[in-house]
Amino acid sequence: MTLGQWKKLMLTASALSLLSAATLSAQMGTTDESKRKIKTKVAPAYPELAKRMSVGGKVKIEVVITPDGHVRSTRVVGGHPLLVQACQDAVKEWKFVPGSEETTQIVEFTFTNSGI
Repeated sequence: MTLGQWKKLMLTASALSLLSAATLSAQMGTTDESKRKIKTKVAPAYPELAKRMSVGGKVKIEVVITPDGHVRSTRVVGGHPLLVQACQDAVKEWKFVPGSEETTQIVEFTFTNSGI
């Protein structure tokens, strides 16, 4: 595929995304229930560019939780680049139930057109 063909393909894909009338929204993140319980959640802000392009899908963030329940660090495991920063920013504000030691778990956010 030539560079010109690639650019044309990308423009076509972008145009099709913009034509979609569906409004996407972020669902609250979920974690495996066998892991640390969440005391307080903050929903990710839906990025305006992602909204205009109707970008959706799952974002997975690995979260390191301190014994007192605060988020020490995050690492993107997967997801669309337009969505991951909003999810990281939100999950950094979460508070978990205190535990005896530092734990790591995956938090998953889903951006869909069906609402929260």
